[in-house]
Amino acid sequence: MRAKYIRVSTTEQNTARQKEDGFKLFIDKVSGSVPFKERPQGTKLLNDDSITEVHVQSIDRLGRNTMDILSTIKELTAKGVNVVSQKEGLSTLVDGKESPTSKLVLSIMATLSEFELSLIKERQREGIQRAKERGAYKTNGGSKPLSIKQLLAKPKNAKCAKELRSGESIRRAAKLAGVSHTTAMKIKNAIRATP
Repeated sequence: MRAKYIRVSTTEQNTARQKEDGFKLFIDKVSGSVPFKERPQGTKLLNDDSITEVHVQSIDRLGRNTMDILSTIKELTAKGVNVVSQKEGLSTLVDGKESPTSKLVLSIMATLSEFELSLIKERQREGIQRAKERGAYKTNGGSKPLSIKQLLAKPKNAKCAKELRSGESIRRAAKLAGVSHTTAMKIKNAIRATP
């Protein structure tokens, strides 16, 4: 079975341009910096033994960390799954055997993806610094950060805190409470900070 893995960074982004007929779709709305195995649909894809081929729009949809991208591809190809990067025109398996040329090019592309992310972050830091110098920048877009009490007062956050205190992992607690992984991390840190 052929699958298409689609990733966008935010819930507001539209996935329609990446969708194609004839594929089982796995769609994550998560930052590329989140490891593939920690993404809900990424995990499902890795555990679906019916898949023989995975298509991605571009190699950076798998992630923005070279080691994570390469380990994801390695895990899939070890199971006999051909990974096809449409933008770059690459397939990891040719006639059922690993393609050394694709392996080399994918390594370079994964490194470039990580490099691009570091450039984006650097430009962001520079922009924030310039805005601060002009007096136009307020932390967090001008909104005040929530106190620990305010953070834990929200019903979903309270449920997440309860799950974390009962020993659930951050990912599992986030899923059970219906909050993002980032929010669950903030809650975990808030719990640690409270006596």
